[in-house]
Amino acid sequence: MTIQRMDNVGIVVDDLEAAIAFFTELGMELEGDAQIEGIWADQTVGLDGVRSSIAMMRTPDGHGKLELTTFHTPASITAGPLNPPPNTLGLHRVMFAVDDIDDTITRLRRHGAELLGEVAQYENIYRLCYLRGPSGIIVALAERIG
Repeated sequence: MTIQRMDNVGIVVDDLEAAIAFFTELGMELEGDAQIEGIWADQTVGLDGVRSSIAMMRTPDGHGKLELTTFHTPASITAGPLNPPPNTLGLHRVMFAVDDIDDTITRLRRHGAELLGEVAQYENIYRLCYLRGPSGIIVALAERIG
């Protein structure tokens, strides 16, 4: 066997508290937080002098996790446009299944989320949308309707 499971997805954010609030509003739970530093951290990520704060968020079912990270040193850098479009190469979005897409959008807008397009319907199966959240993260929502 090559892997046991996907453990988490890491997302670097500029405002950890705002990101925690956003994903909490979405329905994720804060599993824990920690300060990360030391030689082992440097060796793991391939940077010198790593000092960061992390928050581990988990979905209510306990199977999905996001590791939100703010780097204190070295400082975070922007690799491209601040708010890259959905067709940018690399990891660009995280999708969540929700019960009520309209209610979820309303709640996330209070945390600065903006729709990238509009809520669309795929056949009689899903209502879908992309939102831009904290630090430019694209969050996709899917509400099963059929």
